Amino acid sequence: MSGFARAVGASLRTYYAPGRATVLDAFYARFLGAGDLAFDIGTHVGDRSASFRRLGARVVAVEPQPRLARALRLIFRGDPGVTLVPALVGAEPGEAMLRLNTANPTVATASEAFIAAADGAAGWEGQRWDAEIARPVTTLDALAMRHGLPAFVKIDVEGFEAAVLRGLSRPPRALSFEFTTIQRGVAAECLLLLDALGYRAFNACLGEGMEFAHAGPIGAQAMAAWIAALPHAANSGDVYAALAPERLAP
Repeated sequence: MSGFARAVGASLRTYYAPGRATVLDAFYARFLGAGDLAFDIGTHVGDRSASFRRLGARVVAVEPQPRLARALRLIFRGDPGVTLVPALVGAEPGEAMLRLNTANPTVATASEAFIAAADGAAGWEGQRWDAEIARPVTTLDALAMRHGLPAFVKIDVEGFEAAVLRGLSRPPRALSFEFTTIQRGVAAECLLLLDALGYRAFNACLGEGMEFAHAGPIGAQAMAAWIAALPHAANSGDVYAALAPERLAP
């Protein structure tokens, strides 16, 4: 078995662990219901897409890594409610280089700044981006024109989150983006972009914990300050933005 296959197997065991589906579904039910449309940007092994489908939403699953895209075709085979898009998402259509970490495909990235930030950072020791591949780039606006405006967008693209949001001009009712403590500036830029789109309510989850860190929604500036104050060991999390603040209550 190749290192890549072992890494994907580990991800499948982690993200499809017993009981996890119940936790994901209970959390995402505040954002999605039957008949809604969700975009899963950076689908990886598809645990979020699977949750969105269990909630009755249609899913556009965007995953640029060819071998992960093949795995997703197997995971969701025969499901007409999942549309797989094997591409990157960015600020404008075109082509970009995707840097691959064959031992840890979770952290493939189109951001050279992300790789530079990880170099030598505590908790990122031993990570090597040892291959690259040219991939087509689409935008959130282009996906919305083709598939419809989503109710929810999940973005997890390893330091490329701000580029993804620069390709969005119409705000969905809610979305999330991943942040890391090695690139807090990317999170700050994302919050500015979302504020410009009209979002005023934010909350966050740390790591893979599906519990909000704040007792209620906070503003973009307060969220940026909270991320800036996190210890380095917090590592990562997801910021949630919603046009209706009540969606962000614990």
